[in-house]
Amino acid sequence: MTSGAAKELETDVLIVGAGPTGLTLATALALRGVPALLIDRLPEPDTTSRATVVQARTLEVLESLQVTHRLLERGIVASRMSVRDRDRVLASISFHSLPTRYPFALLIPQATTEAVLHARLRELGGSVLRSHTLTELTQDSTGVLATLQDGSFIRAKYAVGTDGQHSSVRECCGTEFAPGSYHEDFVLADAVLSPRLSEHEGLVFLAPAGVMVVLALPGGVHRVIAALHEAPPHPTPADIQALFDERGPQGERVVVREVPWSSRFHVQHRVAATFVTGRVALAGDAAHVHSPAGGQGMNTGIQDAVTLADTLQRAVQRGDVAALDDYARTRRPIAQRVVRLSDRMSRLATISPRLRPARNLCLQALGAVPAFRRQFALGISELSFG
Repeated sequence: MTSGAAKELETDVLIVGAGPTGLTLATALALRGVPALLIDRLPEPDTTSRATVVQARTLEVLESLQVTHRLLERGIVASRMSVRDRDRVLASISFHSLPTRYPFALLIPQATTEAVLHARLRELGGSVLRSHTLTELTQDSTGVLATLQDGSFIRAKYAVGTDGQHSSVRECCGTEFAPGSYHEDFVLADAVLSPRLSEHEGLVFLAPAGVMVVLALPGGVHRVIAALHEAPPHPTPADIQALFDERGPQGERVVVREVPWSSRFHVQHRVAATFVTGRVALAGDAAHVHSPAGGQGMNTGIQDAVTLADTLQRAVQRGDVAALDDYARTRRPIAQRVVRLSDRMSRLATISPRLRPARNLCLQALGAVPAFRRQFALGISELSFG
C-alpha cells in the first residue's frame, strides 16, 4: 500500500463496537475459526462501568468461551436479593434453587468483564482496532463495504453492529428504533460506605422517597443506583448521602465516606424493528435498550453474541445467508420479553408517591408466596428466557 493511498482491509465478519457484546462475538467467532475484525471509535477501552451484574444464564453461555471461571475469580457472588422499605423486608428472593450450575448473580464491574473478554480474544489471536469510526456502510448480494472516518475501507461478507444505543450501523441500515422513556433520571455512583452493607445480597430499597439499589463490588465500593425526578450530572458525596438518609436503612445510619465515580442517565426502552437487514445484523444495545431494573442489558447482549456467532459460522462456512434470519427469529422475541420485564419493574419502582404504600404491601404479600419468588428469580437470572 503506497503512502497516501486509501487503505482497504478484508475479512469475513466486521464487528463495529468493542463493548461486552462485540468482544463476546469476536471471541466466539475466533473459537469457531471465522475470520473477523473488531473496530471501535474510542482510542482506549471505557473504564466506567454501568453494568455490574452477570446473571446465571450469561455465566452458562460464557462457558463456551472459557471465561466463566475467570469472571468468578474476580467478582462477588450474591446468592439472594432483598427488597426492603427502609429496614422492613418486603421480599427475600433466593437464587439457591435455580436450575443452573450458577445459582447466584455475579457482581463485577463491566470494565472487568470487558478486560476478561479482551484477554481471551488476544489469546485466540484477535485484537481491537481502535480509533476507527464508521461513517458509511453499504451492501450488495456479495458483501458489505464499510467506510471509515480516515478514508479507509473494510470489505466483509457480513457486518454486525454492537456499537450501542446510538449505533452507526443501525443508522446506516435505516432501521427504526422508536423510543419510549420514563420521567425519572437515574443516578449511578460507586460509593465507599460505613458500615459496609451485605456483600452477598443485592439490596433494593423501595422507600417512600423512591427506589435505590445497592450492590457490593470488588475493591471495597458499593454501586448505588437511584431514580430521581431530576438528577445532577455528577452526583456528589452529599447527594449520595441524601439518598441513603431518605431511602436506606434507618436502624444504623449508613455514612458515605467517598464517591470515586458518579454519573446520571435518562432511561429509554427500545427494540429495533428488525435485527437483520440483508448481510448486516444488530446485537446488544444497538438492537435493544431498556431500564437497568433487573441488571439485564449487558447480559442480553452477551447472549445475543453467542447465538449470533453460531449463525454467522453457518453463513460464512456454508454460504447460508438465511442463517441470520434464524438469529433474528430467536433473539428479537427474547429482547422484547426482557424489555417488558424491565419496564414493569421500572414502573413499579417509580410509581407515584401516593401509591407506594399500597405497592409495598402487595410486594410483601407476594414475597411470602414461594411460586412468586421462584418465578421472579428465574426471570432476573434470564434462565426463563432460554
